[in-house]
This record gives sequence, C-alpha cells and structure tokens, in this order.
Amino acid sequence: MAQFCLCSQNPTSDEVLSWSQNFDKMMKAPAGRNLFREFLRTEYSEENLLFWLACEDLKKEQNKKVIEEKARMIYEDYISILSPKEVSLDSRVREVINRNLLDPNPHMYEDAQLQIYTLMHRDSFPRFLNSQIYKNNCQKNWLWFAFLNIL
Repeated sequence: MAQFCLCSQNPTSDEVLSWSQNFDKMMKAPAGRNLFREFLRTEYSEENLLFWLACEDLKKEQNKKVIEEKARMIYEDYISILSPKEVSLDSRVREVINRNLLDPNPHMYEDAQLQIYTLMHRDSFPRFLNSQIYKNNCQKNWLWFAFLNIL
C-alpha cells in the first residue's frame, strides 16, 4: 500500500507526454521541473532553472527587507560575473538589473527571467525531449499505467 501511495504522487503518463507539447505546462508541474532540472544538471546548465525559480520566489515576496535580501542573493548567485552559477544575459538586461538594484522590487528580474526562460525553451527543452532522462520517465510511467490496468 505504501508503494502505491508513493507512486500515485508521480505524474500520469498522459501528463508526462503532454510536457513534450507544452514547455509552459512542464514548467508549472513540480515533477516536470524536477525532471527537467535533472536533465539540465547533465548539461551543466542547471543554474538557468535555479535562477528562474529564485525569480518566481522573489515575485511572491511583499516584505521590503526580504525583497532587498532576496534580490541581492539572486544578483550574487546568478548575475555577478564572479559567480560560478552566472546565467547568460545580454548587456541591456544587465544594465536594467544594475539600475533596479538601487531600489529592488519583486519584479526587477522579469526581463532577465524571460530571457532565461526563452533560452531554456528554445535551446535546452528540445534536447531534453530527446534525452534518455525524459524517454526513461515516459517509459516508466507507461509501464506503471499498464500495470495498474492489468490489476
């Protein structure tokens, strides 16, 4: 019974297959993001997803002090040229971020976040769909679905 409960929390085979049709849907599903993150780790580009998630977290914040702290942490972790997890952004977006650092707000990284989201969608996502990580997950979910229908 415990095994069933654990497996029932996994995405359905239809859900996993739907991710191949819709990047946005995959990014909204925690299981989809986790699988995509596992793939990005193999490509040494996990920082793109981590940056995107940090920006999503910042957008939910309302406390000014916490906003300032999270904005600074995001800058140090993903924007600074000194960071080992620096994301690739164009100079225009970097200038906007530097100006926004003077008065941080929850949406100050939106342009950068969109740029990284687009990069993941156009560059990493097609490779993810062809990866063993995605294919193995589809197969595992299909086998689980078949097993349940036999019972």
